[in-house]
Amino acid sequence: MADIVDIAVNTEGFRTLVTAVRAADLVAALKSPGPFTVFAPNDDAFAALPPGTITTLLQNIPQLTRILKYHVVAGRYTKADLRTGMRLPSLEGSLIPIYLAGDEFEVKNATVLAADINADNGVIHVLNRVILMGGDGEAPGDARQGWYSQPVTGL
Repeated sequence: MADIVDIAVNTEGFRTLVTAVRAADLVAALKSPGPFTVFAPNDDAFAALPPGTITTLLQNIPQLTRILKYHVVAGRYTKADLRTGMRLPSLEGSLIPIYLAGDEFEVKNATVLAADINADNGVIHVLNRVILMGGDGEAPGDARQGWYSQPVTGL
């Protein structure tokens, strides 16, 4: 098996994420033993950002680093480990809300396109959009506002 970075580098659809991780100097951290859970936006997710956003972030490394760390949680969390209402503490410091209903699996305001990609040092869940920190942990306009009111305990 490979680590999180090696999987991203060798998997179609993560070119923008890999570029961002390299620019933010997070490669060594994501190659460390972890374990980590990475909510990984694919290239289409980055392309859906407003025009110029990626270029701006690549010129503002502290902000880019903060956004990338918001997509990473300490610990290995497979889909089976997660429950609706959980709020996982990201490495950035903000909580990431989780929603599960049947086959539907969402992280904040993003849909998980592929879950449980196992790596030597964690697990990757592929997202259809880049998630951004919010002051209250809720996405503006999220139809499920209020469903994730309790933080995860015992981590």
